[in-house]
Amino acid sequence: MLYSIIIPAYDEVKELPATLAAIKTAMQAVPLGPGEIIVVDNNSSDPTAAVAKAEGADQVVFEPINQIARARNTGASAASGRYLIFVDADTRISASLLQQALSLLEAGTHVGGGSVVRFEGNINAIGRFGIGLWERISKLTQTAAGSFIFTLREAFEAVGGFDERLYASEEVRMTNRLKKWGRKQKLRFKIIEDAPALTSARKLEWYSSTQIIGYILLAPLSIYSRRLCAFWYKRP
Repeated sequence: MLYSIIIPAYDEVKELPATLAAIKTAMQAVPLGPGEIIVVDNNSSDPTAAVAKAEGADQVVFEPINQIARARNTGASAASGRYLIFVDADTRISASLLQQALSLLEAGTHVGGGSVVRFEGNINAIGRFGIGLWERISKLTQTAAGSFIFTLREAFEAVGGFDERLYASEEVRMTNRLKKWGRKQKLRFKIIEDAPALTSARKLEWYSSTQIIGYILLAPLSIYSRRLCAFWYKRP
């Protein structure tokens, strides 16, 4: 298997079908060898696993501890691809994004990377500000968002996978670890700018602007606590 697309999913009956449809469409349009889709049911209370099977996932695996770092690592353990691509369950990717990610890895010049992110649909002012700020940070520091991350399996295993001590910002730590490993191998880490991943803006509906700002400001102090990271785990 050339590549494995891993989707952590916790109570994602609503979003998962569109995500899987977009991934399958992208895979069919990209001729760079065989790929597989792995959905990780992260102890869902809804029929996420059944929906994943019905919508065409190649594998559905179970992770009992509700933590996104663990879910991603569990999916990677089940994967057989040389390249690992992590896509959030509420994120839609295009053929262009998949093609560019695989081409960078196939060229032997990159350890991995990510992409810029756009919210789907109309969003409020706090959403526009937040996504715009993250895009500037992502481009400037070449840091991947959790919505879309791709890497060599060799590199992923060498750095120990996602840090399971963290309940948030695990993608930032993974980015830094991959960059460090890549520098030793003379490999770069790249944020793809012209093929954004499209992600749901549902948190803007679930939480007020004040709550969102509060969670973001507290994030550096709360990433080791699931309770304090409720913004990423609670389904209102």
